[in-house]
Amino acid sequence: MDLVFDQQHVWHPYTSTLNPLPCYPVESASGVLLKLEDGRELVDGMSSWWAAIHGYNHPQLNNAAKAQIDQMSHVMFGGITHQPAVELCRKLVEMTPEPLQQVFLADSGSVAVEVALKMALQYWHARGEQRPKFLTLRHGYHGDTFAAMSVTDPDNSMHGLYKGFLPEHIFAKSPTTRFGEDWQEDDIRDFAAQLDTHHQEVAAVILEPIVQGAGGMRIYHPTYLQRVRELCDEYGVLLIADEIATGFGRTGKLFACEHAGISPDILCVGKALTGGYMTLSATLTTKHVADTVCSGAAGCFMHGPTFMGNPLACAVANASLTLLQTGEWQQQVESIEKQLAETLPEIGKLKTVKDVRWLGAIGVVELHEPVDLAEIQQRFVDQGVWIRPFGTLVYIMPPFIINQQELSRLTSAILITLG
Repeated sequence: MDLVFDQQHVWHPYTSTLNPLPCYPVESASGVLLKLEDGRELVDGMSSWWAAIHGYNHPQLNNAAKAQIDQMSHVMFGGITHQPAVELCRKLVEMTPEPLQQVFLADSGSVAVEVALKMALQYWHARGEQRPKFLTLRHGYHGDTFAAMSVTDPDNSMHGLYKGFLPEHIFAKSPTTRFGEDWQEDDIRDFAAQLDTHHQEVAAVILEPIVQGAGGMRIYHPTYLQRVRELCDEYGVLLIADEIATGFGRTGKLFACEHAGISPDILCVGKALTGGYMTLSATLTTKHVADTVCSGAAGCFMHGPTFMGNPLACAVANASLTLLQTGEWQQQVESIEKQLAETLPEIGKLKTVKDVRWLGAIGVVELHEPVDLAEIQQRFVDQGVWIRPFGTLVYIMPPFIINQQELSRLTSAILITLG
């Protein structure tokens, strides 16, 4: 592979063209291993940013892709339907809470959020109200497109420089009561006050249930989510749950909302939907919300991605969800969580470490100081693991199929590197 051309012309995510970070050429991937061109194998601790929950080169996902591509790789979804999309939507309706009955297929997680926000705005427009604001949480992250950035924390995220260009929404203090701690009722007060003050202009609340991802890898108490649902019901405000990162088993529940026993009015899923094979997302809502949207002046929902319902992606997603429906993921994630609970506290004793936390197949090590990404990445690769930190966070969310020895390689590498 021509790495010189890569450095000179290929712009990787969140990197500088002035001082490009080193990239490691991957030749192939199988199971939980990434094989580099030089023959080294790395245990993948990132699931390709939460997505590859079944590991790489999975035979059932491969077979689904091969079978579908001989039928059709893509047809437009406007005025045309096909079995992979119908089957996928059926599975999603069956797997998600009962009130969620309408499925809108989209391209990516950020687009799923854009769709959810537009649904909420159109819902109120159809009811004869202008509600231009969204209420969300500090330390939240919802994607990189403009509407998604506007409900992402403008101060504690990578999107601060877009202030002034983005619509300004309402941010409540993020929850501080951690998962597993005793619930502190004061934790919901700021959110309740913000909703009380602004509810007449708020189209919806949007949040990441239980785990705030790229905004800080924070894991909070399920009662907070229960209180948010209660308050949204009290004030008649829609609730959007962004489960793009947490959905499909990552937290130990199929969806993180299940930890709180609540159902949102609108649900966003993506990332692991296809098992990491290709981009696909979905936004689900209730029949009430969908019918209200379509009763407005437009007479329909005003959104339609070119690659909506892509048959190839839908076929692979169906195979991925079929694997989840066997239930094997539950034991896999439980085993990962148990091992993280045994190993992360030892890492937490290091002087460089501020905090450790874990839930399901998510392990987080928070440092006192930001990492030197190029240096720490090299040290991890030298130890045969792929871990991609950011800021003060060294975190892992491995494929569910990882075994104890492979997970030990990840946690041992973190201990040695930070020690």
